[in-house]
Amino acid sequence: MKNINYIINGILAIAVGVLFFLHFQTKTQPEAAGEVVSVGDSVKFARLPIAYINVDSLLTNYNFAKDLNETLLRKQESSRANLNEKGKILEAEMADFQKKVQNNAFLSRERAENEQRRLMGKQQELQQLEQRLSNELMVEQQKMNEQLRDKINVFLKEYNKTKNYHLIISNTMNDNVLQAKEAYNITNDVVKQLNELYNKK
Repeated sequence: MKNINYIINGILAIAVGVLFFLHFQTKTQPEAAGEVVSVGDSVKFARLPIAYINVDSLLTNYNFAKDLNETLLRKQESSRANLNEKGKILEAEMADFQKKVQNNAFLSRERAENEQRRLMGKQQELQQLEQRLSNELMVEQQKMNEQLRDKINVFLKEYNKTKNYHLIISNTMNDNVLQAKEAYNITNDVVKQLNELYNKK
């Protein structure tokens, strides 16, 4: 029984060795994923069928991402300007109220309390507006992020039909890929093709 195990293990070892040999001998295109790539005069390494994209660089250089970011910034600035304008009006009304209180300008205590309630109501409305605008911007940003992610994923599926990578990793601020040979970095190629597609529209 032990002899049969040795024979089976020996056959499996030979089969794995043959498959490994054939895998690296049958490749013909030098830049294909899984290829043996020369580095310098004598060093060679087997290029695995994987790649990574620096997401920060992609978002910085992809025109669609830049346009989305610009649109969001304009909306943020518009919201902030709107809030600032309403805030200044309320501040002026509160300062006027304080002066009237100090100068006993209200004919009755009831009128002063009514004015104070009105100003507090406006302050509450302003806080609610700020919260609503903040939520709207968050929803807008989430939609834009989903739109961007979908666009990149659709592109990568098409891109990988010819590249044949088994795995494409996203790398943000070196979180996922701490060290890798530059041959695995496909960021520039992806950004170039994404921009070409986007500029056609």
